[in-house]
Amino acid sequence: MELRIGLVPLPVYLLLLALIGGFVYMGKVPTDISVSIAVLAVGGFTCAEFGKRMPLLRHIGAAAIFATFVPSFLVYAHAMPPVLLKNVAEFTKNSNFLYLFIASIVVGSIFSMDRDVLIKGFLKIFAPLAAGTVVAALVGTAVGTALGMSWQHTLFFIVVPIMAGGVGEGAIPLSIGYAAILGHAQGEIFAQVLPPVMLGSLSAILMAGALNFVGKRYPHLTGEGRLQPGSEDDVRVTELPAATVDVGQIAGAGLTAIALYMVGLMSHKLFDFPAPVVMLFVAVLLMLCRVVSPQLQQASGVVYKFFSTAVTYPLLFAIGAALTPWEKLIAAFTIVNLITIVATVATLMATGFVVGRMLKMYPIETAIINACHSGQGGTGDVAILTAANRMQMMPFAQIATRIGGAIVVTLALFALARVGMA
Repeated sequence: MELRIGLVPLPVYLLLLALIGGFVYMGKVPTDISVSIAVLAVGGFTCAEFGKRMPLLRHIGAAAIFATFVPSFLVYAHAMPPVLLKNVAEFTKNSNFLYLFIASIVVGSIFSMDRDVLIKGFLKIFAPLAAGTVVAALVGTAVGTALGMSWQHTLFFIVVPIMAGGVGEGAIPLSIGYAAILGHAQGEIFAQVLPPVMLGSLSAILMAGALNFVGKRYPHLTGEGRLQPGSEDDVRVTELPAATVDVGQIAGAGLTAIALYMVGLMSHKLFDFPAPVVMLFVAVLLMLCRVVSPQLQQASGVVYKFFSTAVTYPLLFAIGAALTPWEKLIAAFTIVNLITIVATVATLMATGFVVGRMLKMYPIETAIINACHSGQGGTGDVAILTAANRMQMMPFAQIATRIGGAIVVTLALFALARVGMA
């Protein structure tokens, strides 16, 4: 029972596999929520398990890639039984559990951050991060436009996804917002914004590894994990006060996330503001105003970890099978897109390097933090900092990914609503 496929104990996994196969053989897979959860769990964790075992690729988020790409290809190749696809598609479209995931991930990730780390860390990295974002957006858009794409497509569908904060916190909310603004299917847009997220993260990992090598050759450019000379401990991650998080507190944290999402929905109805963006900034405001109790912070951390660990791969499997056309997914992998992505990430890191040096910070460290801004969420942060051998900078990386990504998503949605697509 301790051997697991993803989170599922192996005997339970084999039992579920046999039962799902039996229902498919009988020609009707029940559409109730319990069976649908089982189908998505088996599909998502199976694909992710293959990704985690791929040489080299497992270090750059292959689990998420496989969980999205494999079901999309199976549908394209007519290799997924129609009754199984019907179950996945109906549950995904009718339940809208995607929005529950977004609320839990966004609110949970913000509430579970240490307030002092959130403030001090953001103040330290604000200038290199802001400058890098602006310059990378300009250069990336210019490169894509020079290679023949429209500037709107380059900016909103290639450059912005790179710096949006990953898949769960970036690509998914972005695709929901784009779909609402443009009136297109969310799955088709997700298929376009996902490849830049993945290729941007891969580029950042490779460049961060190269910067680690540069730091060994030129020691005066690096603090070996410290942002500024003389600061032995830039940002200490303080543990929240010890407390027992009971089931009631966890349930309360989940309902708090849902309440904030409903605040976002109401603001969308009244003022046409994107719901995920409003929800995120209300969560940040509550954290800054010390409204969130330590117990709610701890419980929110549990909610965040549960959804990020247990729901991400089944959700990606559902999106891949039900909403993501294989043709549009593959169409995004072009040499023009690749050049634009590499130019964007390189500019983001180079600007961080230059601005960091101007502000008397260690330039290699500021460049690596900027690299995390183009990473694939938490997985990307771990991969980038591992490649750079600077895991102690995780608090800065989390701020660059979560807060930096949220700001980019917000600005992009407001800009697209005003500018539109040519």
